[in-house]
Amino acid sequence: MSNFKPEKLTTEYVDGVSAIGPLFSRRYTLTHSDFTGDLFLTIGTQFTWEKLNPMGDEVLGEWLTNGEHMVYCVYVQVDKSPYNESESKKRHEVFRRELPLALEAIRYGDQKLFSFYPNLDFVPIFVHFISVFPQSSGQENWGEFQRYRL
Repeated sequence: MSNFKPEKLTTEYVDGVSAIGPLFSRRYTLTHSDFTGDLFLTIGTQFTWEKLNPMGDEVLGEWLTNGEHMVYCVYVQVDKSPYNESESKKRHEVFRRELPLALEAIRYGDQKLFSFYPNLDFVPIFVHFISVFPQSSGQENWGEFQRYRL
């Protein structure tokens, strides 16, 4: 796993979203540059589809309610077209290795929200690995954001 470097992260709020609100309908798009290692976090009311890169290795996230409890859902697209099982397996391994860094970046990039709502550090994170191949697909609990604080 790479080490998260805060100076490599740029955070942008769009669609009327601010550093402290709104909480619901708040969506995160985390992309990066393979050349510089810079991370780009866009926080808005929609995922920022136009910022997705051809590699398809971005991390998307959103706050949801599960009945009366909050959850943070992460979505990663494991497969690339055309579908290749071997490539999907490798991408799945890379996502698993790099997700802690991505979660640290999201937590750090939206730290004012976490300061304003300290209970968000205790919300469970569910990662959805999206793949047509069963061994690379599924949903997992990745703990709480308190685990990904700097």
